[in-house]
Amino acid sequence: MSAAIPPLAAAFEAYARQWPEQAGVARLFADFLGSSAAVFERSHPPGHFTGSAWLVSADGGRVLLTHHRKLGRWLQLGGHADGDTDLARVALREAEEESGLLDLVVEGGIFDLDRHAIPARGADPEHWHYDVRFVVRATGREDFAVSEESLDLAWKPVAEIAADPAMDESMRRMATRWLTRGR
Repeated sequence: MSAAIPPLAAAFEAYARQWPEQAGVARLFADFLGSSAAVFERSHPPGHFTGSAWLVSADGGRVLLTHHRKLGRWLQLGGHADGDTDLARVALREAEEESGLLDLVVEGGIFDLDRHAIPARGADPEHWHYDVRFVVRATGREDFAVSEESLDLAWKPVAEIAADPAMDESMRRMATRWLTRGR
C-alpha cells in the first residue's frame, strides 16, 4: 500500500466532518479507495481517481474554467491521476498544464468530491471518475493559454456560476460553497 493512501483516507474523513451533508459521498470515496490497488490508474475498468482544481483568481472573485473539448461543457480544470496517489499534486499539475499559468498554490484540504459517469468513447467503456477537487489559487499573472484539451478557457465570476441554472450542478455546488466559506 502506498504511503499516500492513509492520508487520503484521513482526508475523506476530514471532508465528511467538514461537510456532514456529504458524508455519504466521502464514505463512497473511501470505500472505492480500499477496493483495489489500481484505483489511481485510468486502466481500472470500473473507474479511477482524478484530481481537479477550483482555480480561483488572486482576489477569489473569479474561477478559471475550461470549455472541455470531449464533454462540451464548462468545467473546472483537472485530469487523471495516472498512478499518482497525491491528488492535490495531480490537481496542481493539471491546472498548470491546462492553463499555462505559473505561481499556482493549493490551499487547504479537499474542497469537493464528485463521482460522475464518463460516457463510452471509442474503445473506452463507460466508467466512473472519482473526482477529488482542491482550491488552487493564482498568485501571479492570470494570462492563460488554451491547451489542446480545451475548446476555450475563461475567468468566470463565481457568483455567476452559482446563479446559472444551466451550469453543471457540481459547479454550482462548488461556487456556492466558495461564496459561503467562513460563514
